[in-house]
Amino acid sequence: MRMQFWRKAVEDIYCDNPPHQPVAIELWKAVKKHQLTKMWLMKIIDEREKNLDDRAYRNIQELETYAENTQSALLYLTLEMLGVRDIHADHAASHIGKAQGIVTCLRATPYHISRRKVFLPMDICMLHGVSQEDFIRCHQEKNVRDVIYDIASQAHVHLEHARSFSRNVPGKALPAFLCTVALEDYLHKIQKVDFNVFHPSLHKKSVLLPLHLYIRSWKKTY
Repeated sequence: MRMQFWRKAVEDIYCDNPPHQPVAIELWKAVKKHQLTKMWLMKIIDEREKNLDDRAYRNIQELETYAENTQSALLYLTLEMLGVRDIHADHAASHIGKAQGIVTCLRATPYHISRRKVFLPMDICMLHGVSQEDFIRCHQEKNVRDVIYDIASQAHVHLEHARSFSRNVPGKALPAFLCTVALEDYLHKIQKVDFNVFHPSLHKKSVLLPLHLYIRSWKKTY
């Protein structure tokens, strides 16, 4: 019902008839001001709806597709709000969104485990002979950590791909891409604990994160 509400709300927003709901009204204002592309909003809704069945991703590509249609779509909209319509920025946003989706899946694993749910890609789990029950029991054997290593490595690959476009990305796109600092911080921390996704240090606030954000912003890099 919630998804249906937002699907209709977006349709009404683009007909200049937003529902009397605070978020919808603000979204309508943003759409009017920045000429936001309707397709990205609909992709987010459609992909979220598909994801309501609470099942593990069949493979890493399925997780990347989910991330592309949610996280990357949000970045495309953010770029439009910044007045950036550039193919290099779009390519970077695609890879950053995929990295963000993968890291979010990893970060959320302990929470999902507490609800006896595992959403990690099944193909990678099967490759290393790891069952969902191994994660639910919080096993920390090497093959369990190898699953996390493979998934985290894919996020790192996407970050590197995103940075390969940096010389051609307009400077005013930078604010949209500063989320890479937090992604890199998590990937660095999980590497330090040998890819133990349950390690307590991964859930502590990173006190240096604001400084790293400031430095990247000052250097105008992502």
